[in-house]
Amino acid sequence: MKDLASLLKALDPDAGLAQRHVWLIKLFEWIRGDETSVPAAVARVQAFIDAVEIQPELRARLQAWWQTLIQTVDITTLLADFGFAPRTAFVSELAERLRRKWLPGTPETVDASELFPLVAPTRFDAQWMGALEEPQIARLSQLLSASPEMDTLHWHYSLMDALAYCTAQIRATGFAPELRLRMNRATPHARAFHALPADIDGLRNAFFKPERDEAQLQAAIAQYRERLDACRQAVNSIYTHLEENGISVGMVFRLRQLRERMLRVRELLDSLVSPKPAMAAVKLLGRRVITAQEGKSISALISANSTLLSAKVAERSAETGETYITRTRGEYREMLGKAMGGGAVTALTTLLKFMIVAVGLSAFWGGFWSGLMYAASFILIQLLHFTLATKQPAMTAPAMAAKLKDLGSADAASTIEAFVDEVTHLVRSQVAAVFGNVFMVVPAVLLVNTLVLLLLGRPMISPTEAEHVLGTLTLLGPTLMWAGFTGGILFAASMIAGWTENWFVLHRLDSAMRHNPRITAVLGSERAARWSSFMRDNISGFASNIALGFMLGLIPAFTGFFGVELQARHVTLSTGQLAAAGASLGLEAFKHPTIWWCVAAIPLIGALNLGVSFYLAFRLALQAHNVSNVDRARIRAAIWARWRSHPRSFFMPE
Repeated sequence: MKDLASLLKALDPDAGLAQRHVWLIKLFEWIRGDETSVPAAVARVQAFIDAVEIQPELRARLQAWWQTLIQTVDITTLLADFGFAPRTAFVSELAERLRRKWLPGTPETVDASELFPLVAPTRFDAQWMGALEEPQIARLSQLLSASPEMDTLHWHYSLMDALAYCTAQIRATGFAPELRLRMNRATPHARAFHALPADIDGLRNAFFKPERDEAQLQAAIAQYRERLDACRQAVNSIYTHLEENGISVGMVFRLRQLRERMLRVRELLDSLVSPKPAMAAVKLLGRRVITAQEGKSISALISANSTLLSAKVAERSAETGETYITRTRGEYREMLGKAMGGGAVTALTTLLKFMIVAVGLSAFWGGFWSGLMYAASFILIQLLHFTLATKQPAMTAPAMAAKLKDLGSADAASTIEAFVDEVTHLVRSQVAAVFGNVFMVVPAVLLVNTLVLLLLGRPMISPTEAEHVLGTLTLLGPTLMWAGFTGGILFAASMIAGWTENWFVLHRLDSAMRHNPRITAVLGSERAARWSSFMRDNISGFASNIALGFMLGLIPAFTGFFGVELQARHVTLSTGQLAAAGASLGLEAFKHPTIWWCVAAIPLIGALNLGVSFYLAFRLALQAHNVSNVDRARIRAAIWARWRSHPRSFFMPE
């Protein structure tokens, strides 16, 4: 209580703006205490009330301080705008949250939205505010106000102004062309935003009418609520458009802000018509504390606004991934053939990689040209309709997760059984692809090495370089860690592919290529149509291959700049390099244990490449389809049961 006495003595209604607000901050610090007990905080509030009630002079000073506070500080910003981005853009809100994290606030302000986070900076404030009982709040309200009726009227005017500001923001956002043009104009709610100003004016007139007509007021409130609901349904039609035509984080952010504005309006409206204004005010301030805490999180902002985009990226990947899953013997043999073709092309990639290394470029330029070469090689594999095994998992995982959309239905058991069937198809498809790549890349590299030997009189790489290759591929080194890291790179490439395809569809670039007059004037209508279809079908693969190629080439160079040795270990490329090293050293190499450690590493590299990329993509797809942890456990149990009963189905088609 000694601190309370000091606080009450320091109360000065004639102090400067900052000093008055600092006193309020210290009062809340005293109420919070050590933030371990809500009843203790409530007891301190009671002690404050008791101390002021028995001192008329102190009560007069407190009331004077309170009147100065409500007259100088604009509370409408706290009621209407607190928790919303100053500009309806995702990047602006991200920058604003970073600013609030890094830069301190000042109590020398008349903006309640800036002062409030300094006064109530912790979630504990919401807890003790929510624990206050109605008699305590009533006594506190009487202590603060010399004229409760005038303060209540001031509170109602502030709420009504906040409602008007929120309504104006909702209307402006609804009129924004990027949203307006995506609304379904056939719905009866398409023009709901136009009448919002008239509704809020009607509500204001009915509420502040000298002789209030309750029937008229309730009619105005009902009209306003119905209009908001119509606006909400108009906004919901935008999501249908986004599902069909692509999604952007910025668009999702604006829609989320608009929906939260509508919820804020309902909250303010409930407070306005509450028969207990003081109780409503305390509850409203408690919710603002929670809003402030939620507004601090960078990860929550990114997660909340990227959910729809993640779902759409997963869906785009699922469309591509279906082509990599084999279900019949014919498809299985076709996959083997495509994988062998990919292995043959990878042999040329191996030769080009060693040629770039032999030039002796700097780390960056060596990584850049290696990345460019990898990207060109992967695109060639794509255009020849061959398969690179490790490209499959991140694409097939979303296709697998899409099979679980009906998991919540009554026939969930059959859904899980069908999903396990798909798992067996997927595993043997990937085994076939890896086997085809590895089976073909070895003889292809040996053939290339023979041609180089005939033309140049020396093998593809020197014995010294071969020993270096064996030293980097051995199982006794960090090979497995790098293989797992490469799985993460493969997942990232697939996400870039899904995002790029979504961006391509969102901006209707296929239609632009087909119909833009400048393009058709150069290419002709028929060729422009062919190019449009070609890019629509292949944009995802191009993006994935280019991203993967440059990440494989440049990530080691960039991490090496910071003194971190982080290499990529791709199973097909590693097998090709091992074959080149063996060809250079000859049969004598097989007498040394190092090469056998490298051979033993190859299947583990493949397993980690496939497993890590599939796991990351599958988790993302499960989140996109809202598959619960309980359902995930059922799925794992079903897969293990199939493995115990029919292990052969995971490797060979029936």
